[in-house]
Amino acid sequence: MELHHNKHTAMACWVSSFLFALILFIASATSLVDANPIDTHPKTHNHEFIVQATKVKRLCKTHNSITVNGQFPGPTINVKNGDTLVVKVVNKARYNITIHWHGIRQMRTGWADGPAYVTQCPIRPGHSYTYRFTIDGQEGTLWWHAHSSWLRATVYGALIIYPREGTSYPFAKPQRETPLLLGEWWDANPVDVINEARRTGAAPNISDAYTINGQPGDLYNCSSKGTTIVPVAAGETILLRVVNSALNQDLFFTVANHKLTVVAADASYIKPTTTSVILLGPGQTTDVLITADQPVGRYYIAARAYASAQGAPFDNTTTTAILEYKGSPCRTCSGQSLQSPVLPNLPAYNDTTTATAFTTSLRNYKKAPVPTEIDEDLFFTVGLGLMPCPRRFKKSRCQGPNGTRFTASMNNHSFVLPSSWSLLQAQQQGIPGVFTTDFPAVPPLKFDYTGNVSRALWNPVPGTKLYKMKYGSRVQVVLQGTSIQTADNHPIHLHGYDFFILAEGFGNFDASKDTSKFNLVDPPLRNTVGVPVGGWAVIRFVADNPGVWLMHCHLDAHITWGLAMAFIVENGVGKLQSVEPPPADLPKC
Repeated sequence: MELHHNKHTAMACWVSSFLFALILFIASATSLVDANPIDTHPKTHNHEFIVQATKVKRLCKTHNSITVNGQFPGPTINVKNGDTLVVKVVNKARYNITIHWHGIRQMRTGWADGPAYVTQCPIRPGHSYTYRFTIDGQEGTLWWHAHSSWLRATVYGALIIYPREGTSYPFAKPQRETPLLLGEWWDANPVDVINEARRTGAAPNISDAYTINGQPGDLYNCSSKGTTIVPVAAGETILLRVVNSALNQDLFFTVANHKLTVVAADASYIKPTTTSVILLGPGQTTDVLITADQPVGRYYIAARAYASAQGAPFDNTTTTAILEYKGSPCRTCSGQSLQSPVLPNLPAYNDTTTATAFTTSLRNYKKAPVPTEIDEDLFFTVGLGLMPCPRRFKKSRCQGPNGTRFTASMNNHSFVLPSSWSLLQAQQQGIPGVFTTDFPAVPPLKFDYTGNVSRALWNPVPGTKLYKMKYGSRVQVVLQGTSIQTADNHPIHLHGYDFFILAEGFGNFDASKDTSKFNLVDPPLRNTVGVPVGGWAVIRFVADNPGVWLMHCHLDAHITWGLAMAFIVENGVGKLQSVEPPPADLPKC
């Protein structure tokens, strides 16, 4: 009897313990589901990027492409606002390399910004360099990419910044999210493509395909098997983090039969705006919410060119991914062939009306601290040009129009990178002869910028000219497109800063009437602005980040031809307004 009683007692204790453990497990599981996946306190994320040649097969052929960690695209980095990134880049490729953290402010850490010969010398084959920086005040989708030669054709990846612990998105949290990186693919070595263009002075060959997350999609040959699939359940709302990683093309993006609600651009929140199509210039990012409110099925996600330059060749193909509802029916269930995706409607390649309607619809999600008084009032022309063929060159080296070489410029100056020092090293160490500080604040000659331009203005002056500003300066820049050679949409990216886009328009900017169009209340905050084809855009920012900061067209062909300049922002007062000392492992030229 005693034994029987003890047996029941033991059983009761075991059941009680089991139930208690089960309650703890359920509570713990619930906590895990509800908790923010990002750690409670700011943390340091350590990564190693191995840059190396990797066999990549696309469009029926295999190429030895330069990749990071054997991945194409490269790894996605997930951090939160306030975290620190430490990324050791080991160069096992045969080319020099740098990595740019596109859109990261790099407050006082210009040494980690990445553009070759601007803030650092390249990492040579067999060498390494560690990028160290803290993310402060930024949330949303950014990305990283190579910033030397045309290596960013395959060396790029997403950089996603989540809100700090205790804060959240200014919109309802989506059930899931997916980064979608739009790219360009050459059925050749991209470095060879640009080197051949440099040798001949001609425009580089256009790409053979666009890609979504490295895959062209099933509208191309030999590409259906790897098409990117985005799964969704009926009724879900998901966040698509869209990045234009293409080298030389603005892209329209859409999802068949679904509305896109834009909630952020370039890692800055904007007032939700609903559209059927978005436009991204190279370098730009856009976060959109979509709700799976259509009949269960498969729907194409698609991107193709917005080609605004008249007469210029462009890749007129379309890349696709597939939004696939869970439970999508098969077409012939015995053979398990999937239902054909629904095709989307995309704008015409030259649909400037749709492009403009989208870019001008964006508004900051809150009242913006736009500087209203200006210390530096700058006017920069941006555009293409032609260089006469030097007599010492053979005809094979001047295969641009009428035996010329293509060039590009800002304020009639075609930017030339140094080769023995980076600009930031030269500026910080007082090394003479690397650059001058006489970049003009206005065009050297005023002319009809978007009209019929005299051939005398087609030839810019090459040089390494920078513009110097005091710390804290309130800056306005009018970016004026020109019709020299041809008018085009120029995505202008400023390193080290976000800026407010006050307005854009067509024709020549006229301060007497166009300043009335400025949005000083809630303009979007971005790091890359599309200067409209044959038009202008106006930006403002406060120069609160000391260092040397490149401003350039993010069409890689254009920066290759010299469509760039750089700002020097002087140190302010004290350590917290000064550039940090250079790291010990900074590469040497």
